[in-house]
Amino acid sequence: MKDLIVIKEGVPRHPQFRMSQPVNFVMKSGEQIAIVGPNGGGKSLLVDIITGRWPLLMNEVQYDFTPSESKMVCDNIKCITFRDSYGDSDANYYYQQRWNSQDLETTPIVKDMLPDVSNQELKEHLFRLFEISSMLDKHIVLLSSGELRKFQLAKTLLSNPRILIMDNPFIGLDAQTRELLKNLLNKLVEESPLQIILVLSKTDDIPSFITHVVPVVDKTCGRKQPVEEFLSQRLPSPARVLSAEKEKSLLDLPYSNETMQAEPIVQLDKVSICYGSRCILKQLDWTIQKGEKWALSGDNGAGKSTLLSLICADNPQSYACDITLFGKKRGTGESIWDIKKHIGYVSPEMFRAYLKNAPVIDIVASGLHDSIGLYRRPQPSQMAICEWWLNMFGIAHLKERNFLQLSSGEQRLVLLARAFVKDPDLLILDEPLHGLDERNCRLVKDIIETFCHRKDKTLIMVTHYQEELPATITHSLHIKKN
Repeated sequence: MKDLIVIKEGVPRHPQFRMSQPVNFVMKSGEQIAIVGPNGGGKSLLVDIITGRWPLLMNEVQYDFTPSESKMVCDNIKCITFRDSYGDSDANYYYQQRWNSQDLETTPIVKDMLPDVSNQELKEHLFRLFEISSMLDKHIVLLSSGELRKFQLAKTLLSNPRILIMDNPFIGLDAQTRELLKNLLNKLVEESPLQIILVLSKTDDIPSFITHVVPVVDKTCGRKQPVEEFLSQRLPSPARVLSAEKEKSLLDLPYSNETMQAEPIVQLDKVSICYGSRCILKQLDWTIQKGEKWALSGDNGAGKSTLLSLICADNPQSYACDITLFGKKRGTGESIWDIKKHIGYVSPEMFRAYLKNAPVIDIVASGLHDSIGLYRRPQPSQMAICEWWLNMFGIAHLKERNFLQLSSGEQRLVLLARAFVKDPDLLILDEPLHGLDERNCRLVKDIIETFCHRKDKTLIMVTHYQEELPATITHSLHIKKN
């Protein structure tokens, strides 16, 4: 088998982008590779070296893209990270933009961003798989997190790459789409020259078409090994990660004097949300009482995030709906901040919009006042609380690091600490475990379950993986796509 990609003793010229050891990596024809490792372990750094993003000191990366006609790396290697903001990744997307329909004129439409292709059979297959036809006339900004992933996958596959690199491609997709995507990728690698590199945080996401695994730990690129060998040595996921000491300190956390006593926590009465002729939510009734723990589910594009945007007072249409929050009817004089001070929230929208290159401790502190940036300097006692939560999530050592220099998994943990920092009455977690490795998934799940044992705490959690739900769930709501 010939070599497609060869890296020998690779060391980036810029010290900031170096691994702990020189990189040695070979991808041969016919191989499908999974790069696996913990959050912050160096997986993204390795991908940047593979794609030639950072020039190397001596031995440049060697490529052989035969039978592709083009020799250009940009034509042959396509990389999807799903970290991009809506649109063209120009950072113009802002939190809440998705809910502000008056901004639509400046955002692109799905059909205008799909490439022209000659392979009509592949196009039709992708359109069926990802339900692209129903999205064609939508503005990109109106796509749900899952729909956006489907669009990005279809767009990239239509470009006919020789090598496709995907960062955690299955998270955020509903169960049916995950299986269909795995089957499609399996078919493509069997019937075409396409070769795939998956970057995975969880080793139980390795699909059957993967032939080899490259472990990356402590910013060291490990030996490429057959997938069977790797799986035979894989350690089981830990049964619990949160220490007994941390669990007790969380349960013993003092309660605020501002704890909301009014009920119901949430009451929606025949709520409908429409954008033009398209109705996302239609005549929805939902009541949440204090202390209930809800699992919110539904297919991609069913309206889960839109529903949560009403509860969090992020969606302007909430004023036109019959909504009661913490015993107060919307539009009766309360401010958005009166509502938000009782809510801790993390979501894919927040993850994409949080492009602040501020120290981690400031990102967490911004949750005290529900701002995207830190505009009021917290008191020393408040900063101590921020550090306490960073320690709870195992990332206290990152407190002075700039947010955008962290791995996506580390960023997720920071935003989770931000959601918890107020010890909120209502905790809303929209797919909170995205991109986390096995250990951090278990840690976050332990923290959620422990938090839910505190008096009168209410939870709404969205996930496409049933095993991610905490054992404390008491109720569930499934939304069907209109």
